[in-house]
Amino acid sequence: MKSISLDDVIPYADYERQRESYRARIIALKQRRRISVGPLITLVFENRDTLQFQIQEMIRVERIFDPAKVQDELDVYNALLPSSDELSATLLIEITEEAKMKPWLDAFMGLDRGHTVAITAGGERVYGEFEGGHSHETKISAVHFVRFRPTAAMKAAFADLHQPVTLGVHHGSYRAETSVPGSMREEWLSDLKTHN
Repeated sequence: MKSISLDDVIPYADYERQRESYRARIIALKQRRRISVGPLITLVFENRDTLQFQIQEMIRVERIFDPAKVQDELDVYNALLPSSDELSATLLIEITEEAKMKPWLDAFMGLDRGHTVAITAGGERVYGEFEGGHSHETKISAVHFVRFRPTAAMKAAFADLHQPVTLGVHHGSYRAETSVPGSMREEWLSDLKTHN
C-alpha cells in the first residue's frame, strides 16, 4: 500500500469542517474490518484509510502543527500499513471490568509469541506475526499489531464464499474461533489487490 505522505494530510481547519462526515465514513469502514474472536479479543484490519483517520485524529487531539512532528506521526502509522501480500491488524484485548483486567492480562502473557492467532482457509493456516515491544516478562499491552501473509490457496478461498475461512486465537485457556464473513473477506481481497 502506498505510504501516507504530508501531502495526504488534511489541514487542521479543513479537517475540523469535514470531520463528522469523514468520521462516519471511517466508522462504517471499520465495522466491516472489525471481527471478534471470542469474548475478549477483537481484531481491526487496517488499511490506508483507517490509518489516515488515526493520523488525522492524533493531529487534531494533540494539536500537532509542526511538519516535523506530523512526519513523526506519519512514520509511526506508515509502519503499520500492510506490505505486499500481507494483511495487518490491530489486536485489542478488550477487558472492560477493572477487577478482571490484571488477571486476564496476566493470562494473555505470551500471546504475542508463538503460534497463537491464525487465519485458516483453503486447507492451509497462516499464523500472525506480532510487532515487538508490546510486552515484557511481567506485563502485556492490551493493544498489539499483527501481520498475516496468506498463501495463494488461502486468497482463492477468501474469494470463494462456499469455502470456510476462520480466524482463531489459541493461547492458554483462551481458545476461540470465528467464521470470517464475506464482507471482511472482500476487505482482505481489496487489501491484497492494492499491492498488485
